[in-house]
Amino acid sequence: MLPLCGKTVLEVMLERLSSFKKNIIIATTNDGTQKPIVELCQQLDINFFEGDMDNVLSRYYQAALSYQLKNDDIIVRCTSDCPLIDSDVIQLAVSYYEEYGYDYVIANSSTGFPRGLDVEVFNFALLEEASSNATQDYEKEHVTPYIYKSNPNKFKIGQLKSIKDASKYRITLDELADYRVIQEIYKQFSCKTRFKYDELVSMLDKNPYIYDINKAIEQKKLKT
Repeated sequence: MLPLCGKTVLEVMLERLSSFKKNIIIATTNDGTQKPIVELCQQLDINFFEGDMDNVLSRYYQAALSYQLKNDDIIVRCTSDCPLIDSDVIQLAVSYYEEYGYDYVIANSSTGFPRGLDVEVFNFALLEEASSNATQDYEKEHVTPYIYKSNPNKFKIGQLKSIKDASKYRITLDELADYRVIQEIYKQFSCKTRFKYDELVSMLDKNPYIYDINKAIEQKKLKT
């Protein structure tokens, strides 16, 4: 809910995803802190679900159930600390998932994208299986480790590769320095939200000072 370009970070992210608006479900918490998020969703006519604070896997599953998803319905997971998420990258990931018959597709820094453009694609049946069978806390907290970490040989996993390796860039929102980076990026684009992935990377390459702002931050490791 931090301010960004006269809106909130979440609003800016939703603008980046406007082509998917009717399919968006914001899976927020039910601990009382979600009130401003719920109010924003109601204001913008965005679907939302309030669920468990700690068991995010359960929250995702219950959100999907509440909107009556079926086994083959595709779910795209985007986290709200990614206000530079790219709808074209999402569409590429979905197309890759469909064309090659994967159970799960991921695009993130391990596949050459900046950290903060993370996309995961799977279907409701797989989400239901994960929710039913996950036993470890890290599987429940992070939604998808049951698939790619606990059972990598059970599922057909695809990795969507970035044409250019831009994985050195950190454009996620975890720390204050990350926020400054995101502010600078949107400043470079005059607060417009309609820019493409290749335009983003080109701008970052031409303005190395932005990379320097948060280059010292170490990404937290998945606790298992």
